[in-house]
Amino acid sequence: MPQPTFARPPAPAPLLTVTADTLVAADFGPRDSARARAGAGRPPGPYRRLLAVPGARAFTAGNLTARLPMGMFSVSAVVMIAGTRDSYALAGAVTATGLAATALVAPWTARLIDRHGQARVALPATLIAVLGSLALLLCVRHGAPDWTLFAAYAATATTPNTGGMSRARWAHLFKGDAAALHTANSFEQAADELCFMLGPVLAVALCGALFPEAGTLVGALLLLAGMLLFTAQRATEPPPARARHAAGTRQVPPLRAPGMPPLLAVCLATGGVFGSMEVVTLAFADAHGHGGAAGVILALQAAGSCAAGLLYGAMRPVRPARARLPWCVAAMTALLVLPALAAAGTGSLTLLGATLLLAGMATAPTMVTTMTLVQRRTPEGRLNEGMTLAVTGLLGGIACGSAAGGWAAEHLSAAAGYGVPVAAAAMALVITLLPLPGSRADH
Repeated sequence: MPQPTFARPPAPAPLLTVTADTLVAADFGPRDSARARAGAGRPPGPYRRLLAVPGARAFTAGNLTARLPMGMFSVSAVVMIAGTRDSYALAGAVTATGLAATALVAPWTARLIDRHGQARVALPATLIAVLGSLALLLCVRHGAPDWTLFAAYAATATTPNTGGMSRARWAHLFKGDAAALHTANSFEQAADELCFMLGPVLAVALCGALFPEAGTLVGALLLLAGMLLFTAQRATEPPPARARHAAGTRQVPPLRAPGMPPLLAVCLATGGVFGSMEVVTLAFADAHGHGGAAGVILALQAAGSCAAGLLYGAMRPVRPARARLPWCVAAMTALLVLPALAAAGTGSLTLLGATLLLAGMATAPTMVTTMTLVQRRTPEGRLNEGMTLAVTGLLGGIACGSAAGGWAAEHLSAAAGYGVPVAAAAMALVITLLPLPGSRADH
């Protein structure tokens, strides 16, 4: 039996009336209809457009879950080892060993991911890294010899570059759409900053509130759960480059691609900014009797970078990325002078935090533009490897910057240590001003 249909009554026409010498128009239509008519012609924002792609929200959620532990592991390891073995020297040596192992292993892991696919390689590599973290936890918990800590933490070097895999998916989804890729790269940089802002805070809170191994345990579980969700999204996964390799197509390795070595040098110098800024800020806060406030001050820098990254992604740059990079690095160099002046002139932690917030606003545009150029200079089918090389350069710079900042803070003064990130940024600026082989992809 056919069912009656109920048509929605048309919206009533506006009521027109006259009061004295004034014409009044009253619209008695539904409010939702009015809002719909008002926004009907409004295009979606850049980030709504980004996340409206089918499957994008799911792989983003998994990637962010897997990426959060990247800001937890090193801090958790230091707190766990120093708290149980009473040796910051041992804790620093173990984390440095893991950093060196990552610099060696990560590009090979990324190459396998490019060749065989993200799900096929990233999940087993993550399982090895999680087992390494759990082994480190058990070795610390049960008082195993010191050498076992180095071996266990070195196994975590197989952790895939989650940010690089996410950027590879955006590049696959928005191939040829420069505006969308700019927004995607900015979103990923803001996500990096958010994870490295929240990760250390979460790690310290877990280790302090529960037990010393809690940060490492929770980080390992988050990494595994996030990677399971991320790799399950097969519809957005870039196709592996195995077919091109099987056909015998020769490709230039990303490390030798035109223009890549100078960009990796910029990543190295920028990493020096991050590494030295962290150590010097810790030393400065401790020297002024406020060591517990160092985390909050560093979080302000990350917050400034995160906000600037989102704002930068919503903009539509007019100049090519190659022309924007020197200006971004110059702004970063100039703003990094502010914390140095605040530390040397007043010694106020409040003023220092404010200047670090401003300085952080220049790091995200620099990183977004650099990563955009790395992405465009990387040969097709090897994007994960190219992005991982850039991350490896950042890690190397962080290690060098930490050492240089620590030396300056100890042998000169904590305030003088802020000259190290300024020098690293100036070095990056000099590199960007050197002639770089041109590419049509830069436009």
